[in-house]
Amino acid sequence: MSAYLSRGLGLALRGVMALILLVRHPRPIHAHGAIFDGRLTLRPNPGSGIRGIDDPPAAEVPVVVRVSRSVGTPSWAPDVYGLGIRWVHGAEEVDLQLASTGIGVPGRFLLLPRLTPTRATFSSVVPYRTPRGPVMLGARTVPPRPLPGAVTELRKAVDDQPWQLRLYFASPGGLWHPFAEVRLDSARDADDASLRFDIDRRPLPGAETYPSVRALRGPSYRLTQG
Repeated sequence: MSAYLSRGLGLALRGVMALILLVRHPRPIHAHGAIFDGRLTLRPNPGSGIRGIDDPPAAEVPVVVRVSRSVGTPSWAPDVYGLGIRWVHGAEEVDLQLASTGIGVPGRFLLLPRLTPTRATFSSVVPYRTPRGPVMLGARTVPPRPLPGAVTELRKAVDDQPWQLRLYFASPGGLWHPFAEVRLDSARDADDASLRFDIDRRPLPGAETYPSVRALRGPSYRLTQG
C-alpha cells in the first residue's frame, strides 16, 4: 500500500471514529470488555526471530488481558472479539493486540465475527516487521473449553475455572508455532476505561509495525487514545 493511500485511508478512518465518539465515549469500538489477571510463561528459544519472544524471562510473569466485543452487538449475536495482552519485558511494558480471525490463509488476515470466544482464533491481522521478515502473532484457547459470549458471563466463567491460552507466531503463509502459555486466573470486578493497549507505544522488542500500517491507523489511535 502506498504512503499516500495509507495516509488518506487513515484520515478517513479517523473521521469515522470521530463520528462514533459522539455517541460512544471514550471507546468508539471495543467499548465494553472484561479484564483478567494471570501469568505468562514464554517457551525457551522458539525461533521466532523476535527478541521479545526468543529472549524470555527465566520465570513466569504477571499478565493483564482484556477481552472485548468490537461492535457491541447483543450477546446472542456474532461479534469480532478483541484480545489485548500486556506484560513487562525487562523494564518495559509490552502490548499485543489480537482480534478474532480465521486460522489459515487468507483467513488469518480477515476479521471473523464469533458467537463466543470458545473456538476463536485470534491473530494480529497484519504482520509485524522483524529482522527475519514479516511475522504474524496469534492465540487460541488450549485445551478447548466452552466459553460464554457475554463479557459479564465470561468474568464468572474464569473465576470458576482459569482460562488457558496459547500464543503462536507464523510467517504470513506458514504454520503456527507456539511460543507462550497464558493462564488467566481471575477477573476484575469492572472494566477500566484507562486501560488502553497500543502496540506502537508499547511494542514487542524486536518487532514493529510497518509504516503503512501506522499511517493507516495512527490518526484514529491518537484520537481515541490521546
